[in-house]
Amino acid sequence: MRQQMMIDLDTGIDDSLALVYLLASPEARIRGIASTGGNVTARQVAANNLAWLDVCGAPDIPVALGAEAPILDELRTSEETHGPQGIGYAELPAARRELSPLSAAELWVKLAREHEGTLVGLVTGPLTNLALALDLEPRLPEMLSRLVIMGGAFHHPGNTTPSTEWNISVDPEAAKQVFDAFGAAETHPLPIVCPLDLTERIILRPDDVSALAEVAGVPGEVIAPDDPLGERSTSPNPLIRHLSDAIRFYMEFHRAYDQGFIAHMHDPFAAAIALNPHWAKTRAATVDVELSGTITRGTTVADWAGMWGRHPNADIASDTDPEAFLAHLVERVGSFAASLTADGQR
Repeated sequence: MRQQMMIDLDTGIDDSLALVYLLASPEARIRGIASTGGNVTARQVAANNLAWLDVCGAPDIPVALGAEAPILDELRTSEETHGPQGIGYAELPAARRELSPLSAAELWVKLAREHEGTLVGLVTGPLTNLALALDLEPRLPEMLSRLVIMGGAFHHPGNTTPSTEWNISVDPEAAKQVFDAFGAAETHPLPIVCPLDLTERIILRPDDVSALAEVAGVPGEVIAPDDPLGERSTSPNPLIRHLSDAIRFYMEFHRAYDQGFIAHMHDPFAAAIALNPHWAKTRAATVDVELSGTITRGTTVADWAGMWGRHPNADIASDTDPEAFLAHLVERVGSFAASLTADGQR
């Protein structure tokens, strides 16, 4: 049975691949997309989401503009990681679609009410829109079938400060509001949190991009470490070309920070968990977010042993088979790319 989904992205290179993966998944039916400021501004995120839908020949899916700043802080973006438009070197055609008249928070609530008990929520960016949706509909935790969050770091260094992960650090107040709300509701199943502890094991390498193109029927796609910076794909398949150009930028970024010529694909893994939680082993905990620490603001803290005396509010993804997941990702997205014509039709 197809799963009804509301997805909230700050698109973003790995968010882009997550979106394409879900569009390629026959078991997913995306009912709405929220555009959250994070990797780039909310308006650029919305433009990216609309353009990817065109490239993928997707049906009409409402894309809503989210809050343009976090609840308390000014928005910080990460163009050095994802490129000036958030999609690396990819140059997507201008979208032919228009934004929904609803705000992202309103779209969250509308879909939760229309699909109460069956809607799966996925957030791969800051939690601002979901927090604002909770202000509109406090029952939201009880209305969702499942919620998956890419965010946080527990037994792993942060990627923003020594202890903080990017999505949580952009809007710590929103993250705390969401975790507190799900804890108070004592919902089952608990939200699944995919932290850096696990997602940094999801590593895409140049050979995976070549394999993706092979599956799509366009062999010869090569991203090599000794290529000139900014080399562009010439693939005749538009989806492969755009993904390759986005991923190349991401690999160059990781190499510049001494992580190797690789790309951590946090968000596609979270998308897969949203469709099939069995991709990961999880462990229940009570999660809270530090707001006032002078050097730890935005840090996620997990109480694994019940020391706080509070109900668990999250299932934290702790283990998976990265190679099996990457093989699945390559096969699914590559096959989808093979089904598209040059103008994004299927």
